[in-house]
Amino acid sequence: MPESAGAAPTAEERLARGEAELAETKDRLLRALAETENVRRRGERERADAQKYGGTTLAKDLLNVADNLRRALDSMPADQADERVKTLLEGVAATERELLAVFERHGIRRIDPAGERFDHNLHQAIFEVESAAPPGTVVQVLQPGYVMHDRLLRPAMVGVAKGAPSEAQRVDQVV
Repeated sequence: MPESAGAAPTAEERLARGEAELAETKDRLLRALAETENVRRRGERERADAQKYGGTTLAKDLLNVADNLRRALDSMPADQADERVKTLLEGVAATERELLAVFERHGIRRIDPAGERFDHNLHQAIFEVESAAPPGTVVQVLQPGYVMHDRLLRPAMVGVAKGAPSEAQRVDQVV
């Protein structure tokens, strides 16, 4: 008897098709589970980052306050001040210490790189100056930088040694 085009599939064909559908469904399920796990991990990481770095904007704004407190302390030598001014300076110093202690509690650390090797990841070179210090050494800090945990809030603004001119350059300048 000849097989017609509309004949019912055999049991083996139905079994093969069922197994293929099962394999496809299993693959989709595994992929969906993997995607769900990835979304969960990404959400945990983003939540941890938000908790760790959520105060970055506020911290950046407070850096200027810390700078101004330091400028106020540096503006008047304590030995030249009368008793009232000394008391005021002590109060400003106590406020600065407390602000820096709060920064430390929240993972904010001051970068004061005087004498260190210049690091473009943490420092911003404002000028170069001839110095006896090795080339590439920070010789002057104009403004300290700050990091929060492992992220840079503000680079330290520094002057960098470019090294003393060579003997040949000095002779050319004299002539």
